[in-house]
Amino acid sequence: MKKLLLCLIIIALFPFIAYSSEPIMLQAQGSFLAGGSTLKDDGEFVFADLWSQSGQTAYGDHAYVFYQVPVNAKKLPMVFLHGGGQSKKTWETTPDGREGFQNIFLRRGFTTYLVDQPRRGEAGFSIVSSDGALTPMHYDRTMFTLFRLGRWPNFYEDTQFPRDEESLNQFMRQGTPNTGPLDFNVVADAIAAVLEKTGPAILVTHSQGGGAGWITTLKTDKIRAIAAFEPGGSPRLFPEGEVPEAINTSFGVIEGTAIPLDEFKKFTKFPIIIFYGDHIATEPTDNYGSDQWRAELAMGRKFAELVNKYGGDCTVIHLPELGIKGNTHFMFSDLNNIEIADLLSKWLNEKGFDE
Repeated sequence: MKKLLLCLIIIALFPFIAYSSEPIMLQAQGSFLAGGSTLKDDGEFVFADLWSQSGQTAYGDHAYVFYQVPVNAKKLPMVFLHGGGQSKKTWETTPDGREGFQNIFLRRGFTTYLVDQPRRGEAGFSIVSSDGALTPMHYDRTMFTLFRLGRWPNFYEDTQFPRDEESLNQFMRQGTPNTGPLDFNVVADAIAAVLEKTGPAILVTHSQGGGAGWITTLKTDKIRAIAAFEPGGSPRLFPEGEVPEAINTSFGVIEGTAIPLDEFKKFTKFPIIIFYGDHIATEPTDNYGSDQWRAELAMGRKFAELVNKYGGDCTVIHLPELGIKGNTHFMFSDLNNIEIADLLSKWLNEKGFDE
């Protein structure tokens, strides 16, 4: 009776914390920093002037990684890279308190590495000056639209995002700013350094992280599979002479970037799966969230077509085509994120990575 009463008190005090009935058994957890650069000041360090930068060294542009290793872990770990304006929080507890992909895949036996990319989150130090002081971000309506929750202030009727006020509050607060200019090569170098520490791994990316993930492929031989959730933003890589025509959208021009064919063929060395959610336009529209992803989906399909043309194994999953409706840009934390995780698990099993 006392235990039941305690549970009721916890639920009343913390309504957005949802605990599973089964514990997660870990054999190890920890964190580390990977990659990065240093910048030495040309002056001379003087002990009496302790706070002067003269002669000292700045450290920055590394990645921060938090990892957990379950008991009896599967052979390959999963390395998770967040999207634009986000951090490793993306993969943790969902805005309404359910388990995110971090815990879901730990329960399924995978070691998980959650990454904060350089100049973001817990990897905030940069060796390049930012454009100025950080300022308040008045973009909640923009994010609501861009991430396809609905058309402010209304959610889509079938949205898989929780509609309560506190979940939206939690979601808006999980963003984090860049502390230096966004540089995909800096991010890719750091992720390649992460993979040198983890060893061969499954790379899971989201949105802007997808662009960094594609470049990372050109810098390391440690990737064994990529699962990309709505990869967007530059670069969109294609072989020279086969870059798709740019697509005009209300969001802006969506275009590809050419790389040598022998570089592009690195995407044929391992399987790739790309997921897209719902409420993506099929015709031009002034709803720039839906319109951007109309073009991004078209680019993703062309990328997959070319990877497969050169002997690769790339699959595009557009969830509504499977009868799965209402998913946002953050499908891995939507109300049906277990269903999305099941799709990824099924694919991993089919490719021989679920062991």
